[in-house]
Amino acid sequence: MTEITRPPIDRKMLEALVCPVTQGRLQYDAAQQELVSATARLAFPIRNGIPIMLASEARELE
Repeated sequence: MTEITRPPIDRKMLEALVCPVTQGRLQYDAAQQELVSATARLAFPIRNGIPIMLASEARELE
């Protein structure tokens, strides 16, 4: 079975990013490859090591 390798995530970049909806802090979910805004109840995907910080691309949290 082949293991999926992901590009490394720059921790300093993640610390500088804020939610585009609330301007609040984000939590990094390494397993899902998402940045989660608990306040906005949105999860922003990270694709090929690049955070996609568009509300239209975010997954709504239940």
